[in-house]
Amino acid sequence: MQKIRPDLDIGKNIQLIRYQHKLTQDQVVAKLNLMGIVISKSTYAKLETNRMNIKVSELIALSKIFGTDINAFFNGLL
Repeated sequence: MQKIRPDLDIGKNIQLIRYQHKLTQDQVVAKLNLMGIVISKSTYAKLETNRMNIKVSELIALSKIFGTDINAFFNGLL
């Protein structure tokens, strides 16, 4: 089975923004779940470590949770 490799390393940016907002992975996962984005902590951890591709719906939800523009997730990548 071929492993899907994310083409851009946005996980580190997501993690950095989460740290700036002083939120734990558990807190972010809880907020995502409340917004209707069903995700486990292990899956979220894979997003931050780029072992899993992020969905657009997850990216939009994270931008709302962090109160940031989606472009912030792509800083230094494009």
